[in-house]
Amino acid sequence: MPRARTRPAVPPALHELEAKVMERLWDLGEAPVREVLERLNAGARKPLAYTTVMTILQRLDRKGVVTRRREGRMHVYAPVWSREEYREARAQVEVDDLVARFGESALVQFARQMDGLDRKRLDELRRLARRA
Repeated sequence: MPRARTRPAVPPALHELEAKVMERLWDLGEAPVREVLERLNAGARKPLAYTTVMTILQRLDRKGVVTRRREGRMHVYAPVWSREEYREARAQVEVDDLVARFGESALVQFARQMDGLDRKRLDELRRLARRA
């Protein structure tokens, strides 16, 4: 019997190919390997192999980023976090890390970025910050 896993409190960082696989899985909601593969390879110059996508999904399952359930002879994978939940949680981790490593310098750079934004974008960011 498979061991039940709990969702990690903080989503792990994704490597480039893991991120591409997750983007397709978020688009699909849940899917077997073959369906994720077809989405990834649609219009790709260099198609990925089935085994590559299967390995990436297995790795994401071990990391706690996706869940896997058996359906007949195949496994169906689903994201643990929504795209937005994942991005917000990872952004918090990255910002915390930047501030911890660079202190005030990181905050100064964020402030400079804010100075370059138009009023509409600043209002939108304030609204999002209040929601979080």
